[in-house]
Parts: sequence; C-alpha cells; structure tokens
Amino acid sequence: MSSVAHRKHVISISLGSSERDAQVAVRLGDVELLVERRGTDGDFAKARQLMEQYDGKVDAMGLGGTDLYVYAGKERYTFRESAKLIANVKSTPVLDGSGLKNSLERRLIRKLAGEGTIDFKNKKVFLVCGVDRFGMAEALQEAGAKLTFGDLLFGLGLNKPLRSLEALAGWAKVLAPVVTRLPVSWLYPMGKEQQKRTPKFSQYFLENDIIAGDFHFIRKFMPEKLPGKIIITNTVTAKDRAMLKEAGVKLLVTTTPSLEGRSFGTNVMEALLVALKGAKASLSADEYIELLDKYKIEASVEYLK
Repeated sequence: MSSVAHRKHVISISLGSSERDAQVAVRLGDVELLVERRGTDGDFAKARQLMEQYDGKVDAMGLGGTDLYVYAGKERYTFRESAKLIANVKSTPVLDGSGLKNSLERRLIRKLAGEGTIDFKNKKVFLVCGVDRFGMAEALQEAGAKLTFGDLLFGLGLNKPLRSLEALAGWAKVLAPVVTRLPVSWLYPMGKEQQKRTPKFSQYFLENDIIAGDFHFIRKFMPEKLPGKIIITNTVTAKDRAMLKEAGVKLLVTTTPSLEGRSFGTNVMEALLVALKGAKASLSADEYIELLDKYKIEASVEYLK
C-alpha cells in the first residue's frame, strides 16, 4: 500500500438540520481527506461564526442548506442573505455546489442514458426545482424527456407547473432578481423544517415516471407512496434510503457517491475537488470532469425494489 503523501480537511457548514451531521475519512489516490458536515439548524449567526472560525484552517469549505447563486439562462444571481455568511471569509475557498452541479449532473444524465440504465426518451420527469439544476434540466431535455418543473409550486406556492426550459428561463429572469433578495427560509426548507413531511402537489409526483432534484424538496413534499418511481437526487442518509424503499421507489440515483454509507451534498463534493486540486477558488467545468475521471468518483445507482 502506498504511503499517504497529503492530508486534506474539508468541512461543510450547513443551514440544514444537525441531525444529518457526519464525519468520514476517505482516501483518493495518495490523498487522505477528512470530510465533515456541520448543520446549524437554520441559525445564520452560528453558520457565519463557524465559517469565520474555520477560515484559513481547512483546505476548502462547503456552504450547504442554501445556494449562493441561482442561474437563469446565462445570468447568475447572488442570494443576498447567503453572501453575508461568507463576507468575512478571506483565506479558504467556499463552494456552494453550483459550479459542480452543472458539469456533474449533466454528465450523469448522459451516462445513464448512454449506458442504458435509464431510457429518458418520452419519460415524464418532474424536476422539483429547475433553477438550481439547469445543467441537469438541459441534459434531460437533450435525452428526450418530457419535463415538468416545480419551481413555482414549491418556491411560491402557486399551482403552476412549468413544462419547458424556455418557460423556466422566462420566469427565472423575472423572479430571480426579486427572490434572491428575500430570506432564504421563505424559499427553501432549512433546519428542523427539513425533517418535517408536508405532502403538497402530490399529483405531480404521481403522474411522472422520474422525480429529480434537491432531496430536501422531494422529502418534504412527496406523498407517502411513490410506487415504481425513479428518483435522481443529491444527498441521502441511510434513514432516507429506508424511507424511499418503504414508499415503493424502484431506483435511486444519487449524483454524488456514497461515502461510508451516505452521500454528501454537491457543496461537499465541490469543496473536496477544489481541495484535491489545491485551488483557492471554484474550478472550470473541464477541471471538475478531469478530477472526477482521475479519482473515479461516480454516482451511486441503487435498485431498491
């Protein structure tokens, strides 16, 4: 066994529930990584304090439970409240997963289609929130899927599903400058809210073949049963996996690999890749793909039924 040449430390500070906290040591090539996730139960002051505490002491930080940026077509908008969390972080790069999502999830959909794992052609796909997964949405459309977006359903509580990328981009251009100025908790479940199940707009979950997107939205709003459905999402625990199996889900695809029995969010994986590279900022799409290939970091595909 080759000796470990480098040790890296990556930590994700999340506005999500502390019940999902985890710490694992993983080895990739000759690099040993300590990967941690610390939830603050929606406490912004605590999240900011932890960010400042670890600044300069770890190789990269993830920001979880919120997004720093949201994309509408080619435009990028910054969430004002999220930006305040990292205002005083000067040394350590902070990643929210948005840079990696675009390349990782686009690549995943093409791979699932290319290898015949999932035939997306004419499959009905419900993407619970499209604006934070534009890359996935574009790849699904390229693969021939029939898309429904839940952005207005779960973001604003309006029973108005969007049925095309063009409609999503149009609404995003109108709403993104406004919603990024609102408190994040108005738009996204955080803290203990992530643990509460409040089924909503169940018909869109049930009428589609595939449910895709952020797991906190899926978990919070899904009906009790999802018989025979395929779920493509980001971060699940062993408890979440058991809940999906009980609901009758047939196939679970997590875009990030399983580390010690759980998958971490894309913010953690983006921070991990930036730490591996020794970079001080987010990488290009090509650099992320190169690292994913180099270290054989693959999505997790699991048949639950």
